[in-house]
Amino acid sequence: MNDHMQDSRETTAEFDATGTTVPAAGSAATPDPGAAALAGTPASAGTPASAGTPADGGAVWSHSDTSASADSDTPVSSGGDALGQRSDSAGELGTPLSATGDVVSAADDDSAFAAFDTPIARAARAAVRVQAGSLEALPRPAQTRVLTVANQKGGVGKTTTTVNTAAALALQGLDVLVIDLDPQGNASTALGLPHQAGTSSVYEVLIDGLPLADVVRPVPDLPRLTGVPATIDLAGAEIELVSLVARETRLARAIAAYLPVHEARHGRPLDFVLVDCPPSLGLLTLNAMVAAREVFIPIQCEYYALEGLGQLLGTVDLVKAHLNPALHVSSILLTMYDARTRLAAQVAQEVRDHFGDLVLRTAVPRSVRLSEAPSYAQTVLTYDPGSSGALSYLEVARELTGSGS
Repeated sequence: MNDHMQDSRETTAEFDATGTTVPAAGSAATPDPGAAALAGTPASAGTPASAGTPADGGAVWSHSDTSASADSDTPVSSGGDALGQRSDSAGELGTPLSATGDVVSAADDDSAFAAFDTPIARAARAAVRVQAGSLEALPRPAQTRVLTVANQKGGVGKTTTTVNTAAALALQGLDVLVIDLDPQGNASTALGLPHQAGTSSVYEVLIDGLPLADVVRPVPDLPRLTGVPATIDLAGAEIELVSLVARETRLARAIAAYLPVHEARHGRPLDFVLVDCPPSLGLLTLNAMVAAREVFIPIQCEYYALEGLGQLLGTVDLVKAHLNPALHVSSILLTMYDARTRLAAQVAQEVRDHFGDLVLRTAVPRSVRLSEAPSYAQTVLTYDPGSSGALSYLEVARELTGSGS
């Protein structure tokens, strides 16, 4: 009988149906590297692995206290490193990580995010780069581009397009000036510029001949963006301009005089000037068209927005023939696009068929973030840089730098 007994300190081994060694009860569990690779095989004693988990590079949940410095319930790779942390503890929670677990800086190439090429990942990547100020710089124009954002139809997104396009250009390395020419002062609100009654504004520039440099204000959180506010006094400028000499060219002369001042102050030329026009074709809009070389037209994806477009184009032709031969429509942007409706698709197709390459490829969708941002005196790029509206205007800025003059 003694021949069949062994020391109680030794354990007997049995084999299961797969041929895997299974230690007897009470013995110390010895991890088997081959067993861990089998689908549905526990990664460690008492810890289930998800079915179908790949043997190489797959993540499993582990309570193991091995060399991987992962806490309990932390996902770890097959190599033992915790996913979401670096094995050398250099990463912090909230730090962007690559597929290998390495910390990814905002300046890294897009290829580092290839494994996460989803809409949410692209939005997160854009948000990180906006906040880090590491967006890819856009090419600078050969000369200052002055764009009039105009459409006599109200509510089509002129102000929203002006301030967010300007912010997108500034975040991508260009110097931008926004001139608020609308008496409502909505662009001033969105840019965080003071525009209460009594504030020096574009009204004094047009009526009193005040130099534009005296009313240019920096925009908070956007170092390369500046603005000229509008006050309620501008509402009377339409009447006051009637009796003034050279009433149509006052803004043009003010901008021309400011350009060398900006270059002297900042050591670099101004790249873009965007003029936000009121929803009318009066003397304020006429001043903007004489001052600009390009007209940038936002069009809401609804039928009413198309009705007045012919009148606007007729006004552009008149200004070009009599006051500003260089004026032309350079870009048309579809705004408030709702992909759920056939009407939006029909309007978009009609505009593209008629205007061709003038229509930007990007269509700005309806987004509650675009409406919320001004209530915090911000553009959508600083309010929620990962939103669909912010991503759209970043793309609009890229398209603009490849169009126009």
